[in-house]
Amino acid sequence: METVRLTMAQALVQFLDNQYVELDGQEHKFVNSMFGVFGHGCVVGVGQALNQGGHHIRFLQGKNEQNMALAATAFAKQKNRLEIIPCVSSIGPGAMNMVTAAGCATANRIPLLLLPGDTFACRQPDPVLQQAEFFNSFGQTVTDAFRGVCHYFDRIERPEQLMTAAIHALRVLTDPADTGAVCLAMPQDVEGEAYDYPVSFLRKRVWHMDRHAPTAAQTERAAEIIRKAEKPLVICGGGVRYSFAGDALQAFCETTGIPFSETQAGKSVLPWTHPLNLGGIGVTGGQAANVIGRDADVIIAVGTRLTDFTTASKWLFKENAKVVSINICPFDAVKMDGEPIICDAREGLTALTAALKGYQYAHHDAVKAARDEWNAIVDDWYTKQDERGLSQTRALGIINEFMQKQDIAVGSAGSLPGDMQRLFRPGDRDTYHMEYGFSNMGYETNGALGVKLACPDREVYTFFGDGTYLMAHSELVTCLQEHLRVHFCLFDNSGWGCIENLQNNQGNDTFGTVFRFRNPETGELDGPGIPLDFARNAEGYGLKAYSVHTEDELKAALRDALTQDKPVLYDIKVVPGTMTPGYESWWRVGVAEVSTQPRVQAAYENLMEHVKDTRKF
Repeated sequence: METVRLTMAQALVQFLDNQYVELDGQEHKFVNSMFGVFGHGCVVGVGQALNQGGHHIRFLQGKNEQNMALAATAFAKQKNRLEIIPCVSSIGPGAMNMVTAAGCATANRIPLLLLPGDTFACRQPDPVLQQAEFFNSFGQTVTDAFRGVCHYFDRIERPEQLMTAAIHALRVLTDPADTGAVCLAMPQDVEGEAYDYPVSFLRKRVWHMDRHAPTAAQTERAAEIIRKAEKPLVICGGGVRYSFAGDALQAFCETTGIPFSETQAGKSVLPWTHPLNLGGIGVTGGQAANVIGRDADVIIAVGTRLTDFTTASKWLFKENAKVVSINICPFDAVKMDGEPIICDAREGLTALTAALKGYQYAHHDAVKAARDEWNAIVDDWYTKQDERGLSQTRALGIINEFMQKQDIAVGSAGSLPGDMQRLFRPGDRDTYHMEYGFSNMGYETNGALGVKLACPDREVYTFFGDGTYLMAHSELVTCLQEHLRVHFCLFDNSGWGCIENLQNNQGNDTFGTVFRFRNPETGELDGPGIPLDFARNAEGYGLKAYSVHTEDELKAALRDALTQDKPVLYDIKVVPGTMTPGYESWWRVGVAEVSTQPRVQAAYENLMEHVKDTRKF
């Protein structure tokens, strides 16, 4: 057997450099770049291997481990899971910083490879700097925290263990039914230990993403349910996008006449102008999809996890509404007592289209009326002005109208995802990039970097609030470093407006959700608002920044930004509380069962009334 003597870290880099995925006969190099924040535990291991050369992997310098991993998650999502950016960290806090990003990737079914440094496998120098000791086990380290948020976890305690660990890591990363975060913890001594690796381990390896077709029996069972339906409705989830099934969905809906709705991950698969597109569904959805959905007797769920925001906490659909679930993942396919059609989304839709030949949806007038009414509502939100200043929805409308067809919108948390799923009109396919499985604050600012890396020739606009900016914005500097013009659209409403809105709607007074000085007289956080100048902060990093208070200032800033050769930030001062309300939906949250506040008591009674109408599984 031909071998080559390499350190574990050198072998890891060479292995990753030779991984490819194949879909529909086209190969894609799976790893072209690697994020890292160097510290002890990785700088002289993986860092040395990257610096030594002999590979084609570009190093990207992260500024915070969580944030670079969020950028890597966004990159893989925008690439429809055909390429990843592994993330390398030091031991201890550097490693732990990536746990949140791992949860985000796993929740969204996005491949993310994490390579945290770890303490010494030999244990001789223990306890080392940044090592947390666990009295019940010498073998336990902080990287064990990744076990709970990863689809695959391994710790490489001998250099030869890399071979099986790496193969299984790629197995999960390239499996559309079982993908998510993967962690290979690397003790810092093992990173530098050498082994005679078989050359065959380091050769080019192609992972085939074969499309799994439904069985004839599955197709017929689903078709039989749909044929009996009077008012079926399709839900287009992220799986439609990842399987490149947009054309198949369009053919299915146009052939049968069945309308479709969109989850956050499924939005922009088909044009918002399509006559059968009812728009967003669920808690952050619009009136059209929710009204039609409430009356549906069969739900055709394609590539969706059927989260509480999609189903309105299982309240939206009638108890006797049957769910037909086309999903590559069995775990998702059986949710809500669904009839599971376990297959690739494109293959499943294509098979069903043929099986339903002759079926025609009979309520086109109701669909058209719902669409027309909803589009008028969106037009009103986008154009109406607020005498107090620039409203959040008006600012969103101005930016949406300014963006070109190929420009990409990014979002994740706060009130903006609701406004965007309801109102935003994407220009082209895959131009709406929303992380709402984890609703990870900080994803917007850092994920925009990943999206821009994935699509360097397109403009990327990312939408977020001041609360998100304060939490995590380190990779603005990386955008500057890499000469990437990203448009950071910061909506400053002086606090966590989305949560204040939720707080107030459940009968609670505003408490701890607005950014105010502590009042020396009351001892509470009810003093004057804190005047924060985010534009000056961004300018300090080197970005081009704009202070925006009016429509004209926003329009001028958008035009000027396209003349810049670096990232830009719009510090948009919007009137607090000017987000959209819910439309024909409900979201279950934990409301106090007993309270001295009458409005809270009323909110609990309202909760119990809605619970009566929800499906139980």
